[in-house]
Amino acid sequence: MQGCMHDTYNPAMVSRTIDLRSDTVTKPTETMRLAMAKADVDDDVLFYDPTARQLETEMARITGKEAALFVPSGTMGNLISVLVHCEIRGSEVILGNNSHIHIYENGGISTIGGVHPRPVKNNEDGTMDIDMIESAIRNPDFEICYPKTRLICLENSHANSGGRCLSVEYTDQVGELAKKYGLKLHIDGARIFNVSAALNVPVDRLVQAADSVSVCLSKGLGAPVGSVIVGTKSFIARARIVRKTLGGGMRQVGILCAAALVALQENVQKLVIDHKNAKTLAEGLNKIKGLSVDVASVETNIVYFEILKGSHVTALKLGKIMQEHGILLMPDSSSRVRIVIHHQVSASDVQYTLARIKEAMTGVTDENGGN
Repeated sequence: MQGCMHDTYNPAMVSRTIDLRSDTVTKPTETMRLAMAKADVDDDVLFYDPTARQLETEMARITGKEAALFVPSGTMGNLISVLVHCEIRGSEVILGNNSHIHIYENGGISTIGGVHPRPVKNNEDGTMDIDMIESAIRNPDFEICYPKTRLICLENSHANSGGRCLSVEYTDQVGELAKKYGLKLHIDGARIFNVSAALNVPVDRLVQAADSVSVCLSKGLGAPVGSVIVGTKSFIARARIVRKTLGGGMRQVGILCAAALVALQENVQKLVIDHKNAKTLAEGLNKIKGLSVDVASVETNIVYFEILKGSHVTALKLGKIMQEHGILLMPDSSSRVRIVIHHQVSASDVQYTLARIKEAMTGVTDENGGN
């Protein structure tokens, strides 16, 4: 039961706000706002916006792909990618049963694209077993009954698994499997820069096996709006048309792309700090009586913690208590809470959060926490 915990929140009543609901909540920095104000712009639908071209060229370079396209959101980026790879209605895509595309994107690949999802169980680390992927590929000899498999989708990092990272070796294996059967591989790389920072592997190497990738600019990178999809020139040419069909073609979009360029310059190097703060938070939460965290699974900037049975506090109640201290959390169920660290959460904010959660769980005030 994900909720944003803002119904009764009044920021005027607290001295500080620490927003841990997601890394999508960051505010544009002053450098971003200045770049947006001064951005050189033109009509992007007519392919004339120079700042959009600059961002797309840079993202293509970083990801090692031929071309890129700015889109309003990650959901649209994934939808466009699936629709381009699965142009024929009734095509089938193999994807994780716990993936963002399958759960959180309104079933758009089906309702809009007529694409059939073939979910395969995600393991705790976000992977799908290679043999299970292979067994999910439809036998073309029985196409009288089966939809035709055309695409495999991976998610890296894997959000619902706690931001776990898929290794280059694993992704390469899936890419080889796709080629063996004449399929395409799309990576939902909303937080691929977090993976790069965590594994110390360049982004282009992480996505080398992919035919297309969607990369979010407004999550860990901290830009206010948008995502970019990358692939071959022919893929992006078709993606541009689908973007227009979906209402995603915007005019002077360089105003948004300017902020994203600043994010690439300033915030990529901050991701390792976010990961360190997430690990510190996880370790601290795991020491609080009544809470449990799989600390080893915290590889990037996402932390899930469980409220153990017998506790007097539910996830929703804890969220409301934290609101009173200016701390915003994301209850995931009655006993599970998600926290996401971003560049506008400091080490001091982490200690303050730990102190307030400990106080709520145990009734004991930590006099040293959160100054």
